Order: sequence, then structure tokens, then C-alpha cells
Amino acid sequence: MPQWSEYTDGERIKILRGMETRQSDLAEMTGLSLQTIQQAEQGKRLTLRTLIRIADALGVDTSVVLGQQAPRRSMQRDDRAMVRDLSRTVHDTAAGLLDITDPPALEELREASKACWDTYWRGSYMEAGALARPLLEQAAARLHDQPADEQAEAWGLLADAYRLAAYVANLIGSRDLAYAAIGHAQHAAEQAADDVRRALVMSGRSWVYLRDTRLADALTLAERAATDIEPKFSTATMEQLVAYGSHVNFAAVVASRMEDKERAADYLSQSHATGARMGQEYRAHGTVFGPVSATTQAVGINVALGETGKALSLIGDIKPVHERVLSGAARNRYAMDKALAQADAKLWDASLETLEGALLAAPQWARHQVLPSVIVSRVATGSTTRLRRVVELIGTASSTGGFPPATPRNAL
Repeated sequence: MPQWSEYTDGERIKILRGMETRQSDLAEMTGLSLQTIQQAEQGKRLTLRTLIRIADALGVDTSVVLGQQAPRRSMQRDDRAMVRDLSRTVHDTAAGLLDITDPPALEELREASKACWDTYWRGSYMEAGALARPLLEQAAARLHDQPADEQAEAWGLLADAYRLAAYVANLIGSRDLAYAAIGHAQHAAEQAADDVRRALVMSGRSWVYLRDTRLADALTLAERAATDIEPKFSTATMEQLVAYGSHVNFAAVVASRMEDKERAADYLSQSHATGARMGQEYRAHGTVFGPVSATTQAVGINVALGETGKALSLIGDIKPVHERVLSGAARNRYAMDKALAQADAKLWDASLETLEGALLAAPQWARHQVLPSVIVSRVATGSTTRLRRVVELIGTASSTGGFPPATPRNAL
């Protein structure tokens, strides 16, 4: 398959347009004539004016059309437009450019924030990104209207909104936007003087570093985030335990990527202890944690460490009734880790069955994952029919955007 830069400008426009948009549709979207669109796709004539209008209509930078930058993996035109809108909102709100004159009350904002995070944890990342844009605008406007001595909660809600934007951007590989949004979240959390939110933002930045393969930096921040909010179990609130448990668990994830078994095991022990203390799954500040989360996430950590036996032992202890208490995104991720552990154990038919079930249950979520392809590459033998079905499902998910998937920067 050719690299993105190897296509002609016209071919790239046609690929970005996709099957769902006709040339006549693109002409109407750009205000250009059908003949101009046809000439552009034939490589006969692409003026600067035409280039700018087409790029804007397709929701991409002009550098993507010109082949200087690959399009985002597995993103449809509407998805790309969402990312551009979210990016503009992140930068505009940080610059104080507001046009909302009647912002909602804090209680309404709290409910809106919870709804946005619920969407995110269902695994509907593009919808969460679309919701994050008005949430950011409204939170920034509320902050602007709050009396100076009553701004702490508004700053906290703004920090949560920026963190949501950073999470969505990080998942879809928009790394520059992720860095910008998490930076603004950090500033807002500092203004809120909220230790838990500061730690959540720090852990979020650690995750951005992890996806950017800055492993040492990621581990340093993850450990700081966990240490800064380590509670006394005898007096800790559920909110504090959620934050601490998720933080030590993520520190274990980063340690496992660095192949530091001793450190990962230590953090896993603390994660399990926190989950046991909680006794149930709990959600706070856009984060979910509890005993089931601790166990299911330990599966992926042990797989990363090459401890396939431990991973399978944990899988044996997790029953369907346990999985049902997880959020959609967490349940889908656990299915990927389970399939990967089964593949490593040469339980190829079981691995394909688990993977196929996850792909069928959450096709939109799967669009933004690289693990399905990794799992298939490890399945040496198995049901030829099921393997074919899984490969077709992965192909459908990764090609939804109408263009060949760009090679991800890493598979973490």
C-alpha cells in the first residue's frame, strides 16, 4: 500500500472525499463548480483558493491534501471536522475569546460534565469530543461571570472539560491538541486549588507522554500523581480512593511498558488494595475505579510484562457478572487484553472468539484501536472462517474513513 505522500494531490482529495460524498456534494460544500472539483481530482488544476476551500470542506489541514501530513487514522470527514472545531475551541477559550452571554449555572454545568464523561466512558469518543466543545465554551463563560471569590468550582469544571478534550485528542492521535488541552487543564486545576484534580491532570499528562513514547517522563509523572494524593485508607472518601486507585494502576501500566516487573508489581498490589477497600466500582471527576477495574486492568499489565500465566489466572476469576459493572470502554479494553493473553497462550480459537465478540459489540470504539491487528498478527492458526471474519471486521473498522490507515506512532 502506498504511503500517503506517494499519492497525487487529486488522489488524496478523492480518498478524503470518500464514498459517502459525491463530487457534486463537494462542489456544493465548497462553493466551487463541479468542473473545478473534477479538475482538482484529475490533477489538472489545483489553485490555492481551491485547495483552501476543499481542505476546509473535508475538515483537514491543507498539508494533508498536499501529502505533507497523513490524515488521522480511521476518521471520517465529520470526525475530522469535529477535531478541528474542538481544537479551535480549546485555543479560543484559553485565549478568552467567548461569545456566550448567558452561561448555565454551576449545577447545570456539573450535570453536563457528567453526561460528557459518561459518553466518553461508553467508548463513544467522537461524540464525547463533539460534546466537549460546548462544555468548554460554557464552563469558560461561567468562570468569566463568576464573582472573583467564588471561582474555584468553575475553574475545576473547566479543568475537567480541558482534560476531556485532551483524552479524546490523545486517543485519536491528535497529539498537539492533547498537549495543548492538558496544559490548559493543568492551569485551571491549579486555579481551582483542588489536589485531586491536579493529580488527575498530572496523570492525564502522563498518559499523553506514554502515547508519545516518552516512557521515563510518563512514569515520573504517574508516580508523582499517585504520591501526591495517597490517602489514609481509614479516613479516605470514595472520591479520593477512585483518584488514588486509578493513579497507581496507571503507574503500573507505565512501569509494565518499561518492563520494570518489580515496580509494576508494587503498584498493582496497591491498586488491588485500593479496589478491595472500595468494595465496588465508583465514578468521580470523570474517572472510574474499583475492585473489578483493578483486576481487569491487571490483565493487560501482566500481558505487557509477558506474564501470560498470571493474566490467564486473573481472567479465570473474572465472571460475566463482574464485567457488567464496567464502563463500555473498560469492558472493550478488557476484551482486547483477554484476546491478547489467549493469543500469547496459543489459545487461538478462543482469542479469535473473544476478539470477534468485541469487534461486533463495539465497532465504533474499535475504529480507534490498534490492538485488534496486533492480536490477529499473533494468531498463527485457528478457525479459518472466524479468522477471515475478524480480518474483515478489522478492515471495515480501519477503513471507515475512506482512506488507508496511517501507521500509528506506537502501539501503546
